[in-house]
Amino acid sequence: MRNSYSTEFKLKAAGMVLDEGISVPEVCASLDIGSTALRRWVDQVRKERQGS
Repeated sequence: MRNSYSTEFKLKAAGMVLDEGISVPEVCASLDIGSTALRRWVDQVRKERQGS
């Protein structure tokens, strides 16, 4: 079954990678999420910050 995460959770996880410089595998391990989902969230946040 797929998990659903709140927008706040996704932003926090992506922020850990983008703002705090924590690696994707480390964030995945600490938050117990999959790397595919986290990479997608990071890409989305990066695009939003660039205004697209």
